[in-house]
Amino acid sequence: MKPILFVVTSQNVKGDTGIPTGFNLAEVTHPLEKLHAAGFTVEFASPKGGNAPLDGLEDMNDPANKHYWADANFRNAIVNTKAIADVNPNDYEAIFFAGGHGTMWDFPDNADIQNAIRTIYENGGIVSAVCHGPAALVNARLSNGEYLVAGKKVAAFTDAEEEEVQSTNVVPFLLASTLVARSALHQDSPNWSNTVAVDGRLITGQNPQSAASLGEALVAALKNK
Repeated sequence: MKPILFVVTSQNVKGDTGIPTGFNLAEVTHPLEKLHAAGFTVEFASPKGGNAPLDGLEDMNDPANKHYWADANFRNAIVNTKAIADVNPNDYEAIFFAGGHGTMWDFPDNADIQNAIRTIYENGGIVSAVCHGPAALVNARLSNGEYLVAGKKVAAFTDAEEEEVQSTNVVPFLLASTLVARSALHQDSPNWSNTVAVDGRLITGQNPQSAASLGEALVAALKNK
């Protein structure tokens, strides 16, 4: 089977606030652990390529985080991500977008991300994302012009969670509300719920607490292809 493409943000600051950001490590390591245990291969990309910035709010005592952060191959992959513009989407069985606030700035309008989503999905592959990772989906359209998320169940970081972390006025848009505006059927669960939405070949999770469960759902979907 072809590898799975993990896409992480290149954005290291929240807009013009000066507040550092990046990708959420657990939202990478928890799905990655499930995929590796099932024998799948993963490659890494980001909008700019090169060294992907870490969010910095990470629990390094988390077993998956601790394991992968000590793994030289993983660290090398994060430092040397492929630029998404240099990726051939036809080479991948699935695409996964990790979260972290940085995604809100560099995922939504990236034409190469949109092309990768469309190509992989229309090739019969799986599109998946967790927490703020679904920012990649807000402007993603299929070849017929329809939004990928239109009419589909989707889980993503909720407006209430954004308010709780005091970022409502920091992010450029509210992710859940924007997905609803694209006609997505957003699964609005309580804050920090382990919530995963599976709608055919679209698999999404609400927050870091959902990352491992999303990995399990992704493994199951790949095995059933």
